[in-house]
Amino acid sequence: MNATSMRTLARHPLALTQDQLLTREQLMELGCANSTTDQRCRRGGPWQRLLPRVHLLHSGTPTPRQRMRAALLYAGEHSLLTGHAALATHGFRAAPRPERLRWVDVLVPYEGAGARGTSYVKVHRTRRMPENHPMAGLGCAAVARAVADAVPGLRCEADVTALLAEAVQRGFCTPEDLLAELAASRRRYAPYVARSTAHLAAGVHSPLEADARTLIHTFALPEPLWNPNLHDPATGAFLARPDAYWPAEGLALEVDSREYHLDPSSWRRTLSHRNRLAAAGLPVLAVTAEDLRGRAEGVAGEIRGALARCRGRRVPDVWVNRQLVTGS
Repeated sequence: MNATSMRTLARHPLALTQDQLLTREQLMELGCANSTTDQRCRRGGPWQRLLPRVHLLHSGTPTPRQRMRAALLYAGEHSLLTGHAALATHGFRAAPRPERLRWVDVLVPYEGAGARGTSYVKVHRTRRMPENHPMAGLGCAAVARAVADAVPGLRCEADVTALLAEAVQRGFCTPEDLLAELAASRRRYAPYVARSTAHLAAGVHSPLEADARTLIHTFALPEPLWNPNLHDPATGAFLARPDAYWPAEGLALEVDSREYHLDPSSWRRTLSHRNRLAAAGLPVLAVTAEDLRGRAEGVAGEIRGALARCRGRRVPDVWVNRQLVTGS
């Protein structure tokens, strides 16, 4: 192939679709001999071999997307991104940014011969090959599976809780989806993973709520409902979804995050639903992240005192998660 043909090759629909990446087999099918490919990929040449038998049709630094695309081309036709690589394509805050990924995790079917891990690619053979949920043109496992595959690489409870919580908070999957995937993997997880999944099963949807739940258990306080939907029983109107709620006492707990409330609209929403709770006769106890982490004993005392005061009054009727809880 002459220089003109090479420039044409870079604009070929397949090269454009694959982010300027072609496998050796694809290059041969397009008329580029192996010897030509090898020559162009030599040091200082216009191309580069990014992975075995996967070639980038320029000499510059590959983008994070090109690294992911190359991993899929290397691993084979049915491969899918999983773990932090898949989550990075969704912009997960609890996952490394694409340019910070140290490696790319790829799932391949267990049966038959296939690629092995190499360079920055980790290849995981699985008998539970998921369906393709493409994101931005890249083949990906569903978020619940990607989270379950990312968890073993996390080293503390806070990181696991943050990842699980973000998947649920942003509506990618339900807690039940995540718990099912974690169970189906049949891995032996560290104890802190079990604690994070217990928070998730209880209805906790954020790391701060997990801190609050840990505090409640540490000081032997009654377990509340986490993130329940409260409705006015007379009109059916939605009141609020407090972080925690003790139905017998009619007390709501809100954990305030300074980061969350930097957004004025978020602060207005918080005030609005607290006003609705107050109008319905349901008191709200607010604590901050700094309170939970800096004066846990004091917060426990405040919760215990608020619960005691609420037991001396009539609790208004309210629908809690579609069930009527009548006041005492």
